[in-house]
Amino acid sequence: MIVNEQQLAEQNRKSMSSYLAPSVRNIQPSGIRKFFDLVSGNKDIITLGVGEPDFVTPWHVREACVYSLERGFTGYTSNAGMPELREAIAEYLNDSFHVAYDPANEMIVTVGGSEAIDLALRALIVPGDEILIPEPCYISYSPITSLGGGVPVGIETKAENQFKLTAEALEAKITPKSKILILCYPSNPTGAIMTYEDWLPIAEVVEKHDLIVISDEIYAELTYEGKHVSFAQVPGMKDRTILVSGFSKAFAMTGWRMGYVCAHSDLIAAMLKIHQYTVMCAPAMGQVAALEALRNGMGEKDRMVDSYNQRRRLIVKGLCEVGLDCHEPQGAFYAFPSIKRTGLTSEDFAQQLLTEAKVAAVPGTAFGSGGEGFIRCSYATSISQLNEALERIGKFMEKLI
Repeated sequence: MIVNEQQLAEQNRKSMSSYLAPSVRNIQPSGIRKFFDLVSGNKDIITLGVGEPDFVTPWHVREACVYSLERGFTGYTSNAGMPELREAIAEYLNDSFHVAYDPANEMIVTVGGSEAIDLALRALIVPGDEILIPEPCYISYSPITSLGGGVPVGIETKAENQFKLTAEALEAKITPKSKILILCYPSNPTGAIMTYEDWLPIAEVVEKHDLIVISDEIYAELTYEGKHVSFAQVPGMKDRTILVSGFSKAFAMTGWRMGYVCAHSDLIAAMLKIHQYTVMCAPAMGQVAALEALRNGMGEKDRMVDSYNQRRRLIVKGLCEVGLDCHEPQGAFYAFPSIKRTGLTSEDFAQQLLTEAKVAAVPGTAFGSGGEGFIRCSYATSISQLNEALERIGKFMEKLI
């Protein structure tokens, strides 16, 4: 009788999967989360993995949230977000990156940058549209594209070009079905940035082929050599650009899930309809915290960026010294060293590094096929941890080469 119940349960599990939409059933789980489930709870492992600041959200930001709760500020806000927060975001973008948006009808406060990307793709994709995605890239772009009925098309970027997107590589992938180009600079996972001069030929291709651009600029503040240049700054590109950003990385607010999207009013109106029917509005207390971060958190932001910059120089120097070639990342908080000289695949290298050296890094293939031969190492961890990780990696490399 027990065997029959187990068999029945197994049959039910199999039959339930048949109800799933093929677009969901065919998506693979996150390569990052899958890998780091293996290290969860193991205190002997140094983790250079999840892209999250090791800083805690500044106290005055947390205090603003607590005070809002004590005052009973627990209801819905405007669907697009608190007007004063949108005004503060608009002022910040204009002052910091020289892009001007009307907070009344060209902006939505979202549940993290991830919701903003999802809104943009769902508002634009007609089934069969091709979405151009430079790789290696943030892991969510292709799955979200597929869920929306689009076809992700990878564009390989190369270490010899510092993982910058080139007009030639972009042009080579364009077909009559191409509709959207997704950009992420500073880049996760490579740390690459694009200068104004780098953007100009890309803009020519975008205009030539009448593309819409989704520009994920969540790491904009973490630019170490010069200032971040938004694609929307390029003449003629603002109306073609959907700018996505948020508070997670620069303000150490990952768990708050506070993001925003800025675009032409016609595009924002379409995204707002989806936002209204799915999440209603971003959490009110999170919006209060985000407003406090913009008004009074620039000093802490700058200190965190200075700390990341120090760690950036440390990890790049250390990786090169132990035999892993690594281009110098100019943004974000990731190093993307090549492991090709070892003869191992990215997956095998990361697995052996974890098992033998107790250091967790992400296989480059988690970020697309262009990531083969690389691993991603987050340096958003303490100097002492980075030094220990580099020592362990060095001993591990001595056994391989």
